[in-house]
Amino acid sequence: MPGPSWVEKLFAAIIAKRVLVVVVWLALVPGAAWLALQLPSDGAIDRLVVEKDPDVVRTRAFQQVFPEGRQVVLLFEPQGDVFSLPVLNELAAVEHALGKVKGVVPFSALSLFRRREADLSADGFASRFRTFAEGTPFFRKQGLVGAHHLSLAVTFVAPGTHERDATLVELDRVMASIPHAAIGEPRRVGQPYVEQWLEAETKSATLRYFPLFGAFVVVLVLALYRSWRALLAILLTLGVTVLLAMGLGQVFGFTLTIVSELVPLVVLVTATATLVYLHSRYIQQPEDVSLEQHHVFALANKALPVTASIVAALLGFAALAVSQIRPIREMGVWTAAGLALSWLTSFTLFPALQRLLKCPTRKGTTPTGRLYLRLADALPDFTYRFRWPILGVAFAVMVAGGAALFGLPGGLVAPMRMEVDAVEYIDESLPLRKDMAAYEKAIAGLAAVRIWVKTEDGAVVEPETLHALDRFSTAVGNEPGVSSVIGPTTLLRLRRYVAGQGDALPEDEEGFAEAVADFEQLLLTEQELRGFIDLKSLGQAQLMVVTRRGDAASFEALRARLDALWKAEQARSPSLASAQAEVVGESILQAKISEHLVPTLTESFGLTALLIFLTFLVVFRSGAARVMAMVPSVFAILATFLVMRLTGIPLNVATILIATTVLGTTENDQVHFFHHYQEAKKDGASAEKSMLHTFHISGHAIIYATLINASGFLALAFSNLPPMRQFGIVSAIAFGFSMLADFTALPAALWVFLRQRPDSKTP
Repeated sequence: MPGPSWVEKLFAAIIAKRVLVVVVWLALVPGAAWLALQLPSDGAIDRLVVEKDPDVVRTRAFQQVFPEGRQVVLLFEPQGDVFSLPVLNELAAVEHALGKVKGVVPFSALSLFRRREADLSADGFASRFRTFAEGTPFFRKQGLVGAHHLSLAVTFVAPGTHERDATLVELDRVMASIPHAAIGEPRRVGQPYVEQWLEAETKSATLRYFPLFGAFVVVLVLALYRSWRALLAILLTLGVTVLLAMGLGQVFGFTLTIVSELVPLVVLVTATATLVYLHSRYIQQPEDVSLEQHHVFALANKALPVTASIVAALLGFAALAVSQIRPIREMGVWTAAGLALSWLTSFTLFPALQRLLKCPTRKGTTPTGRLYLRLADALPDFTYRFRWPILGVAFAVMVAGGAALFGLPGGLVAPMRMEVDAVEYIDESLPLRKDMAAYEKAIAGLAAVRIWVKTEDGAVVEPETLHALDRFSTAVGNEPGVSSVIGPTTLLRLRRYVAGQGDALPEDEEGFAEAVADFEQLLLTEQELRGFIDLKSLGQAQLMVVTRRGDAASFEALRARLDALWKAEQARSPSLASAQAEVVGESILQAKISEHLVPTLTESFGLTALLIFLTFLVVFRSGAARVMAMVPSVFAILATFLVMRLTGIPLNVATILIATTVLGTTENDQVHFFHHYQEAKKDGASAEKSMLHTFHISGHAIIYATLINASGFLALAFSNLPPMRQFGIVSAIAFGFSMLADFTALPAALWVFLRQRPDSKTP
C-alpha cells in the first residue's frame, strides 16, 4: 500500500491532538453565545430593500427632514349608537389618559369638536357632535368616524424597538385601567403592532423548532447507531456549530429578520447530514484494521464528497448576495459562512469527540438495509425499461412548473402571485390579523405615500404657494383609489370647519390670502401643522396620500398620475415653477420588495446553478455527471412550484428561497451518487453494475439525507409566521421530489445519455 497522503497525515494529527482540539472549540462557545444574544431584531418590512436602492435613498433623505412618527389606531365598535353620550364620555376619558403618556399625541374627531365645545355634559352635546362629525367627509375618509365605529389615532416618537415596545405596553396598560364598557375593547391597528409581533415571532421561532429537530436527531442517531456516545458527539458538534454560526451574524453586523431564522436551520440540517455521512463510514471498521488506522481512512475517504457537497451548498447560498432584498442577501452570506464553519467542526471537533467519547464501531447489515438491497437490485432494470415514460412525465412536470411560476405568453396563465404586505405575514387566526382585516374593511385605505415638495427657502409659507398646494391636494384627492390627502392646508380647513365656516378655503386669491394670513403664527402653536412644513427653511413641505395597499406596479402607476398632476399645477401656478415634488414613503418600499422577488429567484438560481456546475466540473471527470448532476434538483424545484400554484401558496420573502435552498441542499445527493458511480466505472464496470454499486453504497445516504432535510425544514410547519410555515412545508415536499428523481429520472436519463443497455439485455 502507498504511504499516507497529506490529507491522512492531517487527520491523524487532529486525532492525536484531540484534547486540544476540543478545548479550543469549547473555549469559543461563551463568546459566541454572548454575540448571538446581542443580535438586533428588525421586523419592519420597509427596511427589507437594500439601502442603495434609489427609493430607499430618497425616503431616508425625506425622513431626515420629516421624521415619520409611529402611529397606531384604536378602532372602537360600540354595540349601540356610536354617538351616544356614554360612548363619547368613555372615548374622551381614554383620549385624556393616553395624552398623559410621555411622547404620545392622541387625536380624534371628538377632541377636535371639543375645541369648540368642551363640556360633554351640556344638553344636546351628542347631537351636535353627530352633526359636526358627519358634516365633512374628512373624518370618514380618515377612518375617525363611521356608521358603526369611532377611532382614536395615536402618534408617538420611538426611535428604537425598545422605546416602541415600551410605549405599546403603556398604551395597553392605560386602556386596561379605564372603564370602556360602552365603547368596547378596541381593535389595535398599525405598523408598530405588526413589527412588534414579527420581531417577537422571529426571536421565538428558533426556540420552537430546535427542540423538534433535536428530538428527531436523537431518534435518528439512536436508530442508526444505537449508541449514546455517538449521539453525544453529534449533539455537541451541532450545538457548537450553530452557536458559532449565530455569533458570526453579530460579527458581520446582520440583524434578525423574517428570513434569518433559516440560517441556523440550514446550518443545522446540513451539518447533521454531514455528521451522519462521516459517522456511518466510521462505524464500518474491518476486523483486521486498527481503529486508529480506520478512523483516519474513514475521514480521508469521505473528505472529497463531503467537501464538494458543502462547497456547492456554500456557493449556492452565497449567490443570494445578488438579491436587492436585504435580509435575503444577508441570509445568503450568513448561511454560507455557517456552512464553512460546519465543515471545520465536522472534520476537527467531531473526530476528536468520537475518540474522546470512545464511540463504538460495528459491522453488519440492518434489516432495513436488506430490504433496501432488494429494491436497489431492481432499480437499474426498472429505470431502463420505463426510461421514456419516466423522462416524459418528468419533463411534463418541469414544463408545468415553469408555467406555474412565470406564466404563459398572451395572459393564458398569469405569473405566480407575489405577497409582500406585512399584514399577510400574520396568521389569519390571530387577533392582530383580524383587527387589521376589520380596519381595512371599514376604512378605504391602509397605505400612505408622501409627496415631498421642495422649493426656495421661505417660499412654502407664501399665500400663492399654499394656494397652489391646496389645489394640487384637491386634484390628488379626486384620483381613483385615493381615499384622502393631508397637507399643510388640511388643518387650515379643519380650523375653519371648527369655527363654523365650512371645510373649504376661499377660491379667490384675495380671500385665500386672508384665510392663511396667520399661517406662520400657527406653525408655532399647532404641533400637527409642524409635521407638514420644514421649520428650518420654510422651503419644504409634505403631503400624505392615503390609498389602498398594492404592489409595485400599482404604486408606480400612482406615482405617474401624481407626477402628471404636479406638472399640470406647475404650469398653472408660477409659484411652483422652480419647485420639485418627489413621491416617497415606506409603503413604496414595502411594495418594491415584490419588484425584487423574481430577480432574486432567477438571478440567484442561475448563479447558484453555474457555481455548482463549476464545482462538479472540477470534482467529476465524467461528462454525464457534469451534465445531469442537477437534474433531480431542477425537477424537484419546478415540481414544487407547480404544487405551490395548485395549492395557492404565493411567492414571498421566504418561499422565494425555495429554488436556491433546494438546489444548494439536494446536490449533496448527486455528489455522492456520481462519486460512487465513478468508483465503479474506474474498475471497468458496465453501466448496470456501476448503477448497482451506486445504489448499494449511496442509496442509504440519499434516503437518510432526504429524511434529515425534510424533517428539519418540516419543523417550520409549527411556526406562527405563514411564510415560514409555507416554506417549511414546500421544502419538505421538494426534498421528497428530489429523492424520487434520484432513484428514477436520474438513472433513466443516464441510460438515454449513455446509449447502453443492462447487461442482461445486451446482445
